[in-house]
Amino acid sequence: MKQPLLSVANLKKHYIDRDTFFARKKVLPAIENVSLHVDRQETLGIVGESGCGKSTLARCLMGLEQPTSGQVQFDGIEITAAGPELLRQLRRKLQIVFQDPYAALNPFKTVGDSIAEPLINYNLGNYHERQGKIDQLLIAVGLKSEYKTRYPHQFSGGQLQRINIARALALNPALVVCDEAVSNLDGIVKAQIVDLLRRLQAEHHISYIFISHDLNVVKRIADRVAVMLGGKIVEILPAQDLENARHPYTRYLLSAALTGDPARRRQRNKSAALNEAEHGYPDILTGCALKHRCPEFCEQCRVEEPLLKTIGSIHQVACHLIG
Repeated sequence: MKQPLLSVANLKKHYIDRDTFFARKKVLPAIENVSLHVDRQETLGIVGESGCGKSTLARCLMGLEQPTSGQVQFDGIEITAAGPELLRQLRRKLQIVFQDPYAALNPFKTVGDSIAEPLINYNLGNYHERQGKIDQLLIAVGLKSEYKTRYPHQFSGGQLQRINIARALALNPALVVCDEAVSNLDGIVKAQIVDLLRRLQAEHHISYIFISHDLNVVKRIADRVAVMLGGKIVEILPAQDLENARHPYTRYLLSAALTGDPARRRQRNKSAALNEAEHGYPDILTGCALKHRCPEFCEQCRVEEPLLKTIGSIHQVACHLIG
């Protein structure tokens, strides 16, 4: 069996909220017992509502945040135990594209200088070689090479995200994390960027972690989908089998996704309704993360955390109601 490119085991990230008046500590769990893997040249989609822990997970995978516990292995190397120099070398093969394309670029630098930055940081090539690389990258993402002398404010949001993708590809990474990378774009541009990512994956043999709250976009690009709720993974299944999702929360997300068939949408909504979400920070440390919203929950859901169980060849679901 081939070793996954990225392997995550029992990852936790807790924040401490200190009440300064009484000097009491309150644990705020952002991600809890997350285990997953990404194979080489595979796209893993991660979906869930805002606040479910998707971006925190991305930062922990990139080594931008230190997890509370758990393991992250990239290409056989333990990221969570890596020192600064080893982590710096690993980042050559592990890149990220952020949600806001304008904020990710220095407004006082030309886009050519921004793309050249990682090449300079790792001392790759001389000036002329770097300029040639910048030209190649801009053309690869569908832009003209002469755009390298322009500044970020001279581009549209879709063009800026293409520039960010070009910069992410500068070091020839093995894995790119796309953290809501198309969420700020309109429908047509969003589809164009997704098609660009798929083409670049085929040409450069890249793996992706594609984080989004939009299941329609995830289905278009992902091979497998991991569904997050309250900091936990509640279902993992092939993207092509999303319509056969078993977890109540995944069915709810599907019901919220736009579809052109009104009858199908009504049927989805009828079969996937959840109770109204409670205000305040969700309690994810005990029981099922959906226990306050699921209309079918039982006493076991309240006190015992459901673990991921395999119900098919590669379909996993965490729900006490599913045998």
